[in-house]
Amino acid sequence: MVSTQRKSQPEKWTGTPGSKIRWVAAVLSGKGGVGKSSVTALLAVALRRAGLKVGILDADITGPSIPQMFGLREKPRGSEEGMLPPESRTGIKIMSLQLLLGAEDTPAIWRMPLIVGTVRRFWSDVVWGELDILLVDLPPGTGDVPLSIMQSLPLDGVVVVSTPQKVAVGVVKKAIVMAQKMQVPVLGLVENMSYVNCSHCGEKTYVFGPSSGGQVAEEYGLPFLGAVPLDPLLVELTDSGRVEDYENNVFAAVMEPLTEKYQTITEV
Repeated sequence: MVSTQRKSQPEKWTGTPGSKIRWVAAVLSGKGGVGKSSVTALLAVALRRAGLKVGILDADITGPSIPQMFGLREKPRGSEEGMLPPESRTGIKIMSLQLLLGAEDTPAIWRMPLIVGTVRRFWSDVVWGELDILLVDLPPGTGDVPLSIMQSLPLDGVVVVSTPQKVAVGVVKKAIVMAQKMQVPVLGLVENMSYVNCSHCGEKTYVFGPSSGGQVAEEYGLPFLGAVPLDPLLVELTDSGRVEDYENNVFAAVMEPLTEKYQTITEV
């Protein structure tokens, strides 16, 4: 059994001399298929538009999708200080195993120690430079892998992603409790794929059932960051590597409470 006790938080310096990161936030989901990586990407885009220096550490080693969403195929370059992460079109720094594997169909058939060790190296051996916020796209679930990764990184908090389905809500509650037991602050809950907007009349259709994100957040005393629609345009843009072209005021509203919390923490 893996201990859920969190280790003392190190200073926000990575192992590379050229890196300084002010704030580290992970995106967590209790199960796969809820759009955790999409939320990570959109959150990074929104924070970048707000003028912050942003990076993404893709810790979902066996299912990396962040590079595809941003249309990145450039391999990390080496330097005397460490690996240099590629940058997206708008300047978001990204490190993912997919960028090292090359072919998109090459699987990482790895056991937990190797996966966690790789994520640690993405933290310690990558020259991130100066970042305001590093987002960590965690593997789904509440097992050994996400738990060990959360213990390995100096997280300031986690954003939890759910969907309206009862099966997803039941699992996301376990993810919230896991983070609380590890003494990692839960920054809030995002309900993804909450509804579909009719392209003709604008009426909302709740295809996965009534929204429950607000109730879950209230039950655990968390901020409800917002309900994000299921949007065919987003699917098209992420599939074509153009997630940075997506415009949606709903997600800008999701980002605002996190920006305020970031400013509060970094001003102390």
